[in-house]
This record gives sequence, C-alpha cells and structure tokens, in this order.
Amino acid sequence: MVQLQAFFGQIGNLFTNLFAHPDWRNIVDIVVLTLLIYNLLKLVSYTRANSLFKGIVFVAVLALVSDALEINAVNWVLQQVLSVGVLALCIVFQPELRRVLEQLGRSKFARRLFGSPRKRQRNAQMEQHVSEIVKALSDMSRKRIGALIVLERSTKLGDVVESGTVVDAEISSQLIENIFEPNTPLHDGAMIIRDERILAAACILPLSDDLSISRELGTRHRAAIGITETTDAVSLMVSEETGVISMAREGRLTRYLDAKSLNILLTELFTPDRTLSSWVMQPGGKERADEG
Repeated sequence: MVQLQAFFGQIGNLFTNLFAHPDWRNIVDIVVLTLLIYNLLKLVSYTRANSLFKGIVFVAVLALVSDALEINAVNWVLQQVLSVGVLALCIVFQPELRRVLEQLGRSKFARRLFGSPRKRQRNAQMEQHVSEIVKALSDMSRKRIGALIVLERSTKLGDVVESGTVVDAEISSQLIENIFEPNTPLHDGAMIIRDERILAAACILPLSDDLSISRELGTRHRAAIGITETTDAVSLMVSEETGVISMAREGRLTRYLDAKSLNILLTELFTPDRTLSSWVMQPGGKERADEG
C-alpha cells in the first residue's frame, strides 16, 4: 500500500511540476510513462493476462479506497492480495513475458542499438523460404493440384485475411501442400503470405472484370488477376487442369513458369531493397510476354 501511495504521489508531483515549473525532463518523463502504460495494456489486452490484470487493478483501487476510509483490516487483506497477485502474474504468465521480451529484442530499435542481424543468417532464411515455396508449387504442378498464393507487399490485405482462416505459421512446403490438398477444409481459396509467414488460408479474392482474359482460364486465374488490379500484391497459382504455374501482378498474367524463374521472382519479392523485374525468364533464357 505504501508503494502504491508513493507511486501515485510521484505521478501527482510530476504533473504539478509540469505546470508549475515547466521542464523538458518532465515532458520526457510523461511521454515515456504514457508509452509504457499504453504498450502494457496493448500486450495484455489479447492474452490470458487480461482478466488477471483487470483484477489486480480493481483490488488496487479497493485498497486505495479502504486506506482513505481507514478500514484497516480490509486494507491489510487487500495489500496481501496485491503482493501475491503481482507475483502470481509473473509466475503464471512467464511464457507470455518471455515472448514479450523476445519481441522487444527483435524490434528495429533493438537491432539498431545492438547491431543489425547477420546478413548471412537473413539470406539463409530468405533462401529457405523461397526454396520451400518453389518446392511446393513444383510438387503441386506435377500432381496437378490447384493452388493460389498471394504475396502481400506494401498494400495490406487485412480485409482479404478476414475472409479466410488465420494460420500464422512458418513457410514450409509440407504445410502449403497440405492446405491445398483436395477435399481438405482450407484447400478452396487463396493463401496469403505476409512478412515471410503464411498468414491465412481459404481467403476470398475479388474476381477480375477484364473481358480480354482468355475464356479458357478459370475462376482461380481471374481471382489471382483481380487482387493484383487493386493492390501491388503478386499472385502465384497452379492450374488444376494442366498443372501450369502462373504469376499475376499489376493486372497481367504470366504463364508457364519453371523452378528457375520462380526462384528469381521470389528472391526479389523477399528482398525489400530490390524491385521486381519487368519480366520473368522462361526455360531457354527467353522473355515470355504477359498473357490474359
């Protein structure tokens, strides 16, 4: 209780000094404290700690009221509950606290403060993700399993993600192939990849209204083109009828991609400092014009 009173007393003195004796240190103090409280509330709002945190705040308010009214016995009990509650919060939610600290360690500020991650490690991860996607597309092409993968870029696809099922998993060829396996719950629809992670599956995409698209192309291809007409996303698809791998971007379709051209495309997509090529190399080193 004494600690709580001292804390609130310091907060009151801080605001009093801010208006009575303006100082840049007080402003910095308030800004930092506000950010800490905001991020703390944001972190616990979607976790199991939310209810326990609310309970601790409620008990703290009751303790302050009982202390002001000098209800000593109740105040003593509430102080013990607060002490145990804070300790229980640290013990019960140790995995969440550890995850929060790990996120802080991976933040941009921490990387700049303690040095950027090794480029070799970053390149190895990127190459692994590209390899997994290429392998999945190649295997599904050979088995003629229909698939539609959308790679999110600067335009966020939150509304599209909401139409499907959130996955939020590491990129792996086994997972991609399992999702698009016929007669499985998530096979019908598009997979969304954001920040080198599989974000969602079974998502609904807008269909293109372009009348110049060949009639031999089905709904999957029209959906792949449609999402690229209104965003800067890139779509990759496998035809269920022919096994042909295609790519759509900026409302245009490029077909008959092989493993080599897919590697070039995905490497550029996962490298922020590079821009997408205006064409994709086909077998034999020739440029293939956009179709559809």
